[in-house]
Amino acid sequence: MAVRRKKRVKKKSPKRFRFQLSLTGVAGVGIVSFCLFLWMFLLGIWAGQTILLPSATVSRSVVASQVDHNISVGVIQPERKKRAVGR
Repeated sequence: MAVRRKKRVKKKSPKRFRFQLSLTGVAGVGIVSFCLFLWMFLLGIWAGQTILLPSATVSRSVVASQVDHNISVGVIQPERKKRAVGR
């Protein structure tokens, strides 16, 4: 009986990606990514200001209404205009 030889199993090499960009292509990718990051930064600042400031303006109106209420009740005396002394 003949001896069976083991078959050699070829190792599969991992697939590799290869990016081939010219200098203008790399510059274009850099400019586009810079613009995207700048846009996201500005959008983040705008969103932060929009979310945080309305609570501050609401508290100002609440304080103003409380002051008006306290003046009408008599807790705080409204400022009286002083007469200008004529010579």
